[in-house]
Amino acid sequence: MSAVFGLGMAAIGRPGYMTLNHRDDVIDASESAMRHHAGNMLEAAWLMGIRHIDTARSYGHAESFLATWLNERQPHGAFISSKWGYRYTGEWKRDARLHEVKDHSLAHFRSQWQETKQTLGAAVNLYQIHSATLESGVLDDQALIDALAELRNSGVQVGVSSTGAQQNEIIRKALHIKRDGRPVFDWVQATWNVLEPSSGESLNEAHLAGFRVIVKEPLANGLLTSRGNHQPLIEAARELNSTPDAVALAAALQQEWATTVLLGAATVDQLTSNTKAQFLKFDSSLFAKWAVPASQYWHQRKTLEWT
Repeated sequence: MSAVFGLGMAAIGRPGYMTLNHRDDVIDASESAMRHHAGNMLEAAWLMGIRHIDTARSYGHAESFLATWLNERQPHGAFISSKWGYRYTGEWKRDARLHEVKDHSLAHFRSQWQETKQTLGAAVNLYQIHSATLESGVLDDQALIDALAELRNSGVQVGVSSTGAQQNEIIRKALHIKRDGRPVFDWVQATWNVLEPSSGESLNEAHLAGFRVIVKEPLANGLLTSRGNHQPLIEAARELNSTPDAVALAAALQQEWATTVLLGAATVDQLTSNTKAQFLKFDSSLFAKWAVPASQYWHQRKTLEWT
């Protein structure tokens, strides 16, 4: 396996998230308790050998939680990525009417980059467009692309994450955006899992073209854990003497085009179970029959509740 694990902070930076039964993982959702818990999660991940930490402006106080841990721990060799394009609006409530708002404008990029710099300083290695879609027009905004190229030229790597049933089109479009004779983006990030593997086509193209690739949502927001009750996965895990989450994650790790596979664990126990995937070996193509049409997958994802 050439890919490594990274820790995504979506589930530990704010009280609510759309992972199955997330409420059961975050018992005390006060800001102080979650800051302490995030520090414990980051420390546990570090001790397990995880060096890539991925966060975003819209993950509540995740950037701030990460900054606290970085300042206290002073880790050597950490790779920090964050994202801009969504604003957190959840008011620290699990049952907020609206948890985040998308804004892919140039003005929002400039303001969020300043906020990220103020919080994380020079620790940021990679800054990404958060969940780009074709409809938002973010990849057609020439002034914005120029600003991203300027950021890249300053020494910060630039990436784009995708979402939705058109991930292949989004990624392929991003691969061909250039300034100064070179690609604007260094990294691409996309949802890939054994239920929704369609992005693998363009992610492989990105890999072959020299881009680095981040896999997000490899556990399909909890659907590919024991909570999801996916019977074929549960049976496969039983045969491999493992757990459903580890099997699903091992399938992602085995993709030759993957650079980093993000773990969305909300507890240390989940993180421990997730990382056992590194020791599993099997033919991940065996699970190709589990895939569902992309349109079906994304329709279902929209129905997931924030808890």
